[in-house]
Amino acid sequence: MNRKKDDQCYDLEQMEKWLENYFLDPLTSYCDMTQFRIDLYETEKDWIVEAVLDDFKSAELSVKVEDMKLIITARKQTLSTNIKKIRTIDFPFPIKNQKVCAFFQNGILEIFISKIDKGAGNNRFITLP
Repeated sequence: MNRKKDDQCYDLEQMEKWLENYFLDPLTSYCDMTQFRIDLYETEKDWIVEAVLDDFKSAELSVKVEDMKLIITARKQTLSTNIKKIRTIDFPFPIKNQKVCAFFQNGILEIFISKIDKGAGNNRFITLP
């Protein structure tokens, strides 16, 4: 499905600047060490966020779409410890209007934000299979 440039949900130049700032931000690597590592990728059809969560199971993770934010929470509770790690990724456009799906396998959480398909248009949690 081809889309016209003016039908896109984001400004391409603004997105390029956002990605550049994200990867050049020195606090990003600090946050990776204290919380969990994330990577951002772009394909023709999707923005992809990958989170490395080796120490967690699928049931211990939650993914929330909130306006222009993606919030990933990992929570592990045992008798002796309570571990909670959160990463928030701010996008330069509203992702709540896009189709978002997530998959967790082998310690890697992959979240796909569609450039083409529209979503529910509201803040929501994304169900992990």
